[in-house]
Amino acid sequence: MKHSGKARKAAFKLILISFIAVGMVLAIGVFAAFIGAVIVAVTPFLAVFWLVFALFTLYFFRDPNARVPIGANLVLSPAHAKVDVVDTTTEPQVMGGECQRISMFLSVLDVHVQKAPVSGKVSFLKYTTGQFLNALKTESAIHNENVLMGFEAAEPRGQKLGVRLVAGVLARRIVPWVEKDDEVVCGERISLIQFGSRAEVYLPLNAKIKVKPGDRVVGGETVIALLE
Repeated sequence: MKHSGKARKAAFKLILISFIAVGMVLAIGVFAAFIGAVIVAVTPFLAVFWLVFALFTLYFFRDPNARVPIGANLVLSPAHAKVDVVDTTTEPQVMGGECQRISMFLSVLDVHVQKAPVSGKVSFLKYTTGQFLNALKTESAIHNENVLMGFEAAEPRGQKLGVRLVAGVLARRIVPWVEKDDEVVCGERISLIQFGSRAEVYLPLNAKIKVKPGDRVVGGETVIALLE
């Protein structure tokens, strides 16, 4: 007879579609149960990982008060770090040419709040984009993202010096807390670098350097030079 069996075919088609739908729901349920079991199993490890991360972050962002030494014409280290280079270089933007340089490396275990090296005025502030090379390499100061600060010392009045804060592989953000023309006091907090990085201090040629490669310095406390 005409169209005989079509209704049954339609029924079987609906049954097949419903079977596939039910199978998919069951499969999703089994997969969700598996994922849930995995999450339950790894929850203790995630909790421990988060706790370790939280404790390390609190330790990393510690901010001790500096015991600022008293004296005339002192230049203090801007960072907690290890000095690895003392030489002469050319810095045109702040120093206007040849100057002395003290370069230091900050590991992830060092305090990363920087301090004003002198009392005076912030005469220059410039952010420069760049790469994120390993801050252990001195050349990272040239190629990496950095912030250059210039200072006019109150003592001797008008004496110029510069501080360059350099990002590293992990240090992807430099946060200055001062602006151009701000007045600062020696040892005052001026910036934060997040994770391992480098800092360089540019000094006049007649400044007397008081540190050498290998020395560990403390931000806002260690005298690294005397201005003439």
